[in-house]
Amino acid sequence: MEQVLLKMARQLRAFDEASLMALWDKYAEAVGRFEPSQRWEESVLVLAMIQGMRFKNQLFNHHWAESRQPGQPATPEAPADASAQATPEPGAARQPETQPAAPKPHRGKVLAFRPKDTGES
Repeated sequence: MEQVLLKMARQLRAFDEASLMALWDKYAEAVGRFEPSQRWEESVLVLAMIQGMRFKNQLFNHHWAESRQPGQPATPEAPADASAQATPEPGAARQPETQPAAPKPHRGKVLAFRPKDTGES
């Protein structure tokens, strides 16, 4: 079973987050409409995998940022002279960007799962 899960993780890791996030709303909506079916269960698992990829990337970025020393390149592929382009310290003045800002990625939302109030006490 562990080998199957690891294979699934490798396959999921091969996808890019943006493509997965494009499916988030579809599966969040399906999960929000409970029905006792295999299709609903699969939708829950798909949504969990999408959220798992997002979590993995956020956790990776967090640890990567913490491990960087001031003046180090922002990415492992960046050349050593990229330190001049390193992320500025918090509170430092930002220079105006020469290119328009990219749109913010879709963030999704946290679903609240609560039992329905039947009015019986």
